[in-house]
Amino acid sequence: MRVMKSIEPLEEAIGTLGAVLADRGLHYELAAIGGGSLMLVGLIKRPTKDVDIVAVIHEGKYQRADPLPQPLVQAVQEVAATLGLASDWLNAGPTDLLRFGLPEGFARRVEIRSYDGLTLHIAGRIDQIHLKFYAAVDQGPKSKHYSDLIALRPTRDELLASARWTLSQDSSPGFKESLKGALEALGVKDAEL
Repeated sequence: MRVMKSIEPLEEAIGTLGAVLADRGLHYELAAIGGGSLMLVGLIKRPTKDVDIVAVIHEGKYQRADPLPQPLVQAVQEVAATLGLASDWLNAGPTDLLRFGLPEGFARRVEIRSYDGLTLHIAGRIDQIHLKFYAAVDQGPKSKHYSDLIALRPTRDELLASARWTLSQDSSPGFKESLKGALEALGVKDAEL
C-alpha cells in the first residue's frame, strides 16, 4: 500500500475521487479531521495513509458518516485500486465524535475545498488542536496524535480549552488523570478544569 508522504499524492487521490464522483453525477460534502486534513492545509508534513471523515454534511447539517454512502465507498475503493492506496484511505473512523458533539463553532471555522463531485470541510486549527489533544490523551505521548499536537504549537489557553472540551467526551476519573498528565507534559501545570 502506498503511504502519502507529501501533499501531492493526497491531492491526487482526493482530486481523482472528486472527478470519479462528478463523472457519475454524484456529489458529497464531508467534514475531514486528522492527519490527512492537517496535511491538506499545510499544518503538518508527516506521512499519512488516510483521510478521516467525521461527518457527512446534508443540507448544512453534520450527520454520522458511518456507514459512508455505498456509491462513495465504491468510488473510494476504485481510486484506491488505481492509485495503489489502502481500500479505506478515506474512512469514517472518527464519526463517533459526533455523539457528544464537536467543539463549539466547528462548522464556522472549517476551510472548504471543492474537488468536482466532492466538497471537503476541513477542520480549522483550533478544532484540530481539540481533537488531537483528545486523541493524544487517549493514545499517549508516543502517538502520532501527540506529535501532531506539538506541531500545531498550541498556546496554554488553547490547551486548556481543548482539555475542557475533551472532558465532555470522557469524564471518567481515569481519563481525567491521564488528561492532567498530558497537560503537564505539554507545560500546563496546576490547571483548573
